[in-house]
Amino acid sequence: MQREISPDQILQIGFGFWASKTLLSAVELELFSLLADGPKTGIDLQRATGLHPRGTYDFLDTLVALGLLQRDGRGETGKYANTPSTARYLVRQSPQYIGGILEMANARLYRFWADLTPALKTGKPQNEIKETGKSMFGELYADPARLEQFMDAMSGISMGNFTAFAEKFDFSKYKTLADIGGATGQLSSMVATRHPHMQCRTCDLAEVRPIAERRVRERNLNGQVIAETIDFFADEFPKADVITMGMILHDWNLEDKKMLIAKAFRALPIGGALVAIENIIDDERRQNAFGLMMSLNMLIEFGEAFDFTGAQFTDWCKEAGFSRCEVIPLAGPASAAVAYK
Repeated sequence: MQREISPDQILQIGFGFWASKTLLSAVELELFSLLADGPKTGIDLQRATGLHPRGTYDFLDTLVALGLLQRDGRGETGKYANTPSTARYLVRQSPQYIGGILEMANARLYRFWADLTPALKTGKPQNEIKETGKSMFGELYADPARLEQFMDAMSGISMGNFTAFAEKFDFSKYKTLADIGGATGQLSSMVATRHPHMQCRTCDLAEVRPIAERRVRERNLNGQVIAETIDFFADEFPKADVITMGMILHDWNLEDKKMLIAKAFRALPIGGALVAIENIIDDERRQNAFGLMMSLNMLIEFGEAFDFTGAQFTDWCKEAGFSRCEVIPLAGPASAAVAYK
């Protein structure tokens, strides 16, 4: 008997932006943080967030139906509470808060993705550069507040990946690490905390260095993690046993990717390792939908930039002189692509 063909999957994907924007608005309103100290009624939340009565219960109950809130009772006497996952990841005070990347998605990416079709037809970015002529990074680095918001967003989405990398990678035969494009120093700090024998350097542009220095001090890792200035296009990489790049390679075109890999090869000793932490696409390009959509996001943001498979990474690294490569699964769709010299 032939299985009935249903349109459910098509409709769920086609209207996926409804669920997405409901979550993004809840993060923008800091709804989950408001529930950090316990359940509240719809009226309580309406007053705290400034919601209009017309939308309050539709909004809150949609979050319940999506599994993002819990509710005890109904109507005006019903009380809403966080789920275990929203309490952990979407309460701003939580050390595992990932809302920063969702804040950025709400403020920037949501509207830019409306222009995916022009991006697909032209191969051109569809972000701020269309309006201002400046690239995303040009806009960010000109505004310290937006730069720090972006850094926090990247920290939130990278936390699980960097934690898994610090736990899964064998650091026993290495002593030094240089994280290229290290932003807030998060990766270096996680490795230093998990492996006290490691001396780490977090390397980024001059505008970022004060942020990294402050975050390193807050983690009480002065001396074990040092923040340094680098322009990784103009400068050679510092010498280190391990060179890491977290969500860096996918920002650039093929020529630039190969240039960065070649710089890492020159900076590493024999036996050293280059690690690219990315949403590595499976070699058959059938399974890692998030990695593939991230590559579409790179099209929207940068045009020529793209995400890549483990096989592509291996080809580029062997062309640069590396002897062998492997892919280590991390958290969710992310992996560490490792090349050994």
